[in-house]
Amino acid sequence: MVVLKKLNEILGTEFPIIQGGMANIATGEFAAACSNAGALGMIATGAWDADRVRQEIRRARELTEKPFGVNLMLMSPCADDIAQVILEERVQVVTTGAGNPGKYVPAWKEAGIKVIPVVAAAVLAKRLTRYNVDAFIAEGTESGGHVGEMTTMALVPQVIDAVDVPVIAAGGIAGGRQMAAALALGACGVQVGTCLLASQECPVHENYKQAVLKAKDSDTTVTGRSIGGPVRVLKNKMAREYLALEKRNATLEELETVTMGGLRRAVLEGDVERGSVMMGQVAGMLREIRPVRQIFEELYNGGKAVLEQVEQEWR
Repeated sequence: MVVLKKLNEILGTEFPIIQGGMANIATGEFAAACSNAGALGMIATGAWDADRVRQEIRRARELTEKPFGVNLMLMSPCADDIAQVILEERVQVVTTGAGNPGKYVPAWKEAGIKVIPVVAAAVLAKRLTRYNVDAFIAEGTESGGHVGEMTTMALVPQVIDAVDVPVIAAGGIAGGRQMAAALALGACGVQVGTCLLASQECPVHENYKQAVLKAKDSDTTVTGRSIGGPVRVLKNKMAREYLALEKRNATLEELETVTMGGLRRAVLEGDVERGSVMMGQVAGMLREIRPVRQIFEELYNGGKAVLEQVEQEWR
C-alpha cells in the first residue's frame, strides 16, 4: 500500500475532493463552480461530441483559474476525437471510465496531464498500472450511474493493496463519517457525486433535486445487469418497467425503448417518473440544498473531526 501524497497536494486543490463526472450534469460551468469552491471540478463528456467538449472546457477556463479536469467515457463513439481535444486544450486532469485508456495515456502524460482511471475491481487497476497512470478512483456499487458489483468498503483496500499509486475512494460518500472511513481505508481523498446533486450550483432540473432530497435509503435500484451495463437509478416508473422487462428476458431493443433519452428527460426536463434519475444510495442522507463550498467544507472538516474523535477514543 502506497499513499504518496494527499489528493489535494497531487491536484493543487484546497480539499482532497474530486467532483464526479456526471453526464449531462457536469458542465464546464458546474466544474468551474466546484473548482472555485476548493475541489477539483470535472467536465463529464458523456454523449457529447468533441466540439461540445471543447466549448465546455473553454467555458470552464473563462470561469476559473483553478485546476479542473475532464471525465472521458471510453465507450463513446467520439472518444478518439475527445481525447485529442483534451490534449490540445491542455486539460490538467483526465479521469476515464468504461474501458481501457491505454492508447491515449502516452500522449496525455507527455503533455503533463494527470491520468486517473475509474475502476470497479482490483484486477482492472492492476492491469492498468502498465500505463504509468497517476492514481486510481476505486468506485463502489453504492454510487449513482454506471456501477460495478463490489462495495466501496471491500473495493478500496483491495485496490490499494494491488497498486503502487494513490487511490481515491468513491461511492457512498456524502458526509464526514464516510470521508473519514475512506481515509482510514488508505485512500488519499474522495470523489463525490450524489451529494452535489443537492447543491445550489448543480444545473439539474429542480424536480431532480427534490427527488434526491425525498429519496430514502432503499429508494435506488440497479438496472441493466442482464445486458452487462448496470446503472444505479431512482426506483421510478421507468426503472420498474425496465426491471420487469429484464425478468422476462426482453431483447436489447425492447430495453432501449424504455431508457432512450432517459437521462436528458430527468436532467433537463425534470421528468422524475419516466426519466433516468441517477443517484447513489447516500441520497437518503441528503435533506437540503446547499452551496458546493459548504458541502466540501463539511466533508473535509467533518472527516477530520471524526478521525480525531476515533483516535482519542481508541488510545
